[in-house]
Amino acid sequence: MLAHDFPDDLKPFLAPTPGGDMGYDCLVCGARHAPDRLLYTCPSCGGLLMLTDHNIDRLRDKPGSFWRRLFDHRLMLNLPALRGVFTFHEFLAPNIPLSDVIYLGEGHTPVVKAPSVLANMVGANFYVKMEGQNPSASFKDRGMAAALSMLNHLVRKQNLDQVIAVCASTGDTSAAAALYASSLGQAVKSAVLLPKGKVTPQQLSQPLGAGATVFELPGVFDDSMKVVERLSEKYRVALLNSKNPWRVLGQESYAYEVAQSFDYSLLDKVLIVPVGNAGNITAILSGLLKFHRASVIDGLPKIVAVQSKRANPVFLYYRQPLGDRYYAPVAVKPSVAQAAMIGDPVSFPRLAELSALYEREAGLSSFYVVEVDETAIMEGMLQANRHGLTVCTQGGECLAGLKAALGEGLITPSETAILDSTAHALKFVDFQNAYFEGRLGSEYGVATNPELANRPRQVELGQAPIPEPGKAMAPEDREAFVSAAAKAIAESLGLAEKA
Repeated sequence: MLAHDFPDDLKPFLAPTPGGDMGYDCLVCGARHAPDRLLYTCPSCGGLLMLTDHNIDRLRDKPGSFWRRLFDHRLMLNLPALRGVFTFHEFLAPNIPLSDVIYLGEGHTPVVKAPSVLANMVGANFYVKMEGQNPSASFKDRGMAAALSMLNHLVRKQNLDQVIAVCASTGDTSAAAALYASSLGQAVKSAVLLPKGKVTPQQLSQPLGAGATVFELPGVFDDSMKVVERLSEKYRVALLNSKNPWRVLGQESYAYEVAQSFDYSLLDKVLIVPVGNAGNITAILSGLLKFHRASVIDGLPKIVAVQSKRANPVFLYYRQPLGDRYYAPVAVKPSVAQAAMIGDPVSFPRLAELSALYEREAGLSSFYVVEVDETAIMEGMLQANRHGLTVCTQGGECLAGLKAALGEGLITPSETAILDSTAHALKFVDFQNAYFEGRLGSEYGVATNPELANRPRQVELGQAPIPEPGKAMAPEDREAFVSAAAKAIAESLGLAEKA
């Protein structure tokens, strides 16, 4: 749709100009730092940083109805910079010019309603937001779009070259970082650190294919993250993990899109989100608060964060009495939801800060954390996939979390849940096949449910001729093969011949 065809009152605002008053705010000492460089911790005290628009109240100058109409109309605008997460430019990163925005097709992933047969089995209506539809097949692209757009802005503005972008990853972050860094050409090169043997072959192939330098380290993600943090402290690198607040900022778009998908009415909704490194849950809380304060949405939904019992420091923190909570990292055990294998989430200080703000605005019954076991995660993924929803193991974790929240009475069957399937199921196909074949290692503590197992059946052809690659079959041999195969398959399926 061409700009001159839009409503007159929206035309001046369709393509925003840079604005706002962005800055890094330290969660520990309160110091504020200008956004003219990439910062990950406070230069004054070493505390974790959050990006804040100190002129965000300007957004209240327009009614919520204006922002709703503007965002909805922007989806029809043929301008790449506004087709992704920067549809919500004014709420996301208003300081970045549209000319510096990197867009590779991320964002606006579908929200798919669960078939009624599955909803009845679970005990509540729910939807799944299919984040595997992003370019690198995970939600990480949202954050990378913002982080690399900001890096692109600094590269252009400060005439930088040969920037090395680094990240630690359980798989998805490295794929997204390598993909988005590669779009900037020779100015930015990416290096990723992966825990050896803890990343699926599909995920490992992605940063290699995008040209990143890939390092495999002993240990788990937390160990690789410590090395990346040391690199960012001592050397000139661009850190692309969620410790980078621009990453978290980009992931706020998930909340904005969920609101848009439900016509900005979220009062009876529940968002189910895996914790992982706590960046995504932090971003979602922040985005919802921004939209609510600007009257874009009618109210704040419940939030249910989910952790595996094998990596549950956030669950343990929130299950303590409100005045006596103490956070402590945990030693992780292997999880089929690999992004869940984080015992010390980097963004936990942000999560603690924002969840407190969220509960003050939405009430104490608005934010919960549940834990689920590995069997529930695997069965959740397979149950969803068997009913039309292609979800990853983290999506299975969310379905298990929905069941746990219903079982604990934290949410009711009358509420509608939106589950976050963070990546594409094909990234985790090895776990599915290992489950089917009963070869998931004992370290996962998962036994195969025969009702969910599915393996290919071999067709017994008896003495019938068998096709050979590159060789033509005689017509009578082809007929004998087809007849024998069809008969064997019909018998296996219990088919009756046509009358």
